[in-house]
Amino acid sequence: MRTSVPAAGLAALLLAAGAVGCSGDSDSETPAMSPAAAVAKAAKKSEEITSFRYTMTGKLPEQGRVKAEASMRVKPDLAMSMEITALDKGSEGSAEIRLVDKAMYIGGAEMAKEMDGKNWMKFDLAALGADQEMNELGAGGQAEQNPATESTFLTGADDVKRVGTETVDGVETTRYSGTVTLDDLRAELKKKDAKAAERGEKSIQQYEKMGVETFTMDAWIDGEDRTKQFRMRGEATNGPLDMTIKFLDVNKPVTVEAPPAKDIVDLAELMQGAEES
Repeated sequence: MRTSVPAAGLAALLLAAGAVGCSGDSDSETPAMSPAAAVAKAAKKSEEITSFRYTMTGKLPEQGRVKAEASMRVKPDLAMSMEITALDKGSEGSAEIRLVDKAMYIGGAEMAKEMDGKNWMKFDLAALGADQEMNELGAGGQAEQNPATESTFLTGADDVKRVGTETVDGVETTRYSGTVTLDDLRAELKKKDAKAAERGEKSIQQYEKMGVETFTMDAWIDGEDRTKQFRMRGEATNGPLDMTIKFLDVNKPVTVEAPPAKDIVDLAELMQGAEES
């Protein structure tokens, strides 16, 4: 039995892990709110997020063009469901990823061809999180990689500027832009509490593994001081990274269920069987 994961599944593991008109009217900036202060206020609002739905579009190193739609719950426990397509990978480019009860599932129609008709592979993060193969796939970090956390990365930039106003999904926003390095991000983590710093460090490590050292980042902030959309661009070891995440819903119920047991191949059991043989 082969245990390969489709390209879109690998893309989900690496990231999860998602065209509007610019007015360019930078002269109308409100004196009471500097660009840095506006970005910091939106970052503070992100701490109130317990669940959200989002889309992800752009390019991932090695994977090429991807698009995805996902739902994530961060409190009271972590859960996620994502449908992702690697647009340049043909028939093997679509997959679904679910994270629930500390286990990650990668599934899709192409999986059944590789796994005797079963179309889901289970990664038990508790059992395999420290295993070398899991580390190479990046699943342990992806499991807690959180777009709401990454939306705050612009606070680490020293050159934040107001670009103008844009409408995103019918919502009027103000767009801000800046450049941030991984060192900048780690410096910002020192200002956060232990749990927030841990979440941020796990996201940073994923980009570090890609070889990205510097981001150009844009954030679109709405009238309620929430980040409606953000974009991260950088050069990785194996190609460009250019991802845009757009938040669709915030703090609405998110329910994620594990796939039926009859459709699952458990990677931990496969590895145990291989060791015993």
